[in-house]
Amino acid sequence: MFLVLLSVGLMTLDHRTHRLDAVRAWLGTLVYPVYYVVGLPDLVVDWAGETFAGRRRLQEENARLRTENLILHAQLEKFEALEAENVRLRTLLNAPVERTEKVLIANLLAVDLDPYRHQVLINRGTRKQVYRGQPVIDAHGVVGQVIAVTPETATVMLITDPAHALPVQVNRNGLRSIALGTGNMERLSLPHIPKSADIRVGDLLVTSGLGGRFPRGYPVARVEAVEIDPGKAFAQVYARPLAELDRSREVLLIWPRTLMPGSNARAGTDSTPAPQAAGGMPAR
Repeated sequence: MFLVLLSVGLMTLDHRTHRLDAVRAWLGTLVYPVYYVVGLPDLVVDWAGETFAGRRRLQEENARLRTENLILHAQLEKFEALEAENVRLRTLLNAPVERTEKVLIANLLAVDLDPYRHQVLINRGTRKQVYRGQPVIDAHGVVGQVIAVTPETATVMLITDPAHALPVQVNRNGLRSIALGTGNMERLSLPHIPKSADIRVGDLLVTSGLGGRFPRGYPVARVEAVEIDPGKAFAQVYARPLAELDRSREVLLIWPRTLMPGSNARAGTDSTPAPQAAGGMPAR
């Protein structure tokens, strides 16, 4: 009872005189570390929660940014591919085609992996009036000719195929010959050229129009070697194809004026004879 009365008296005295303020401040200073230690676990938990939450947000943001970066890179690569394709198509439209001849752009679907055959598959067939023996070119020169057709696709034999032969002539003087495939994408052979023939390195070879399959005047190749061997009867002449045979993704199908769709030609039928070489000779 005494302690209660003493406490009440002290409180009344402190309320009126404020003489215990110094003691209260000293006690507050003394007790503050205890309060801090008691509340420290809560502070640690809050700090850890904010830290882990911030780290999780950063990880999620980094993952999102990486995904967006990959998407943007893929779109950029697609845009670059489209730009390159547009450039190729614009170049293809400037191919040396006569205005009176119909042309059709075709895309490559597959390449024959047989090293002894140079053939490609394109996405045009008889539904587009493609026919066997039809000439095929790109923006730079003659590519080859169609050797097989289906309603939706066609197989093209390249001029470098060992079984292909193409009537050509030297653009400078009209000297005629046959360009034979060698199995090398970068070389054609011109057999039976006399040693005295006027043919030089750098001469442009164009289609001669003989045989009636390839129209006259389309660029084929450029002479890169003329070898004279005294022990042989003919000169060895080699030429480099102008068409980008190993790089072209788009080609042009040509309908010569005598074989325009809707004429009496045998376009689009499988009864057309197999590809032939110069002067009607069957391809080797």
